[in-house]
Amino acid sequence: VQLVESGGGLVQPGGSLRLSCAASGNMFSINTMAWYRQAPGKERELVAYVTSGGSTNVADSVKGRFTISGDNAKNAVYLQMNSLKPEDTAVYYCHFLVTMATNEYYYWGQGTQVTVSS
Repeated sequence: VQLVESGGGLVQPGGSLRLSCAASGNMFSINTMAWYRQAPGKERELVAYVTSGGSTNVADSVKGRFTISGDNAKNAVYLQMNSLKPEDTAVYYCHFLVTMATNEYYYWGQGTQVTVSS
């Protein structure tokens, strides 16, 4: 399974970006799709996740500003980021937890840089 991300970039405070991540590969079923981020000198943290059933959860630090959505038919997950702040600057990684045969596996995207600066 390969994950390909897109949508990062440089944006001014208060601006918006939309991240996308699509999976391809052998037959699998998606359990959860998530976005993590890692700022310089900090640990990677969970930003938001969505289950195959459509349940979502977002971190308190981005609640009300970020929205996660998934498209199981396209094996894709999106992160709509509004009202961006400088502290949102980080490398953002998508993460898929999938089932193949009877085993669970997790995969990471390559990461996309998001920089919020004036």
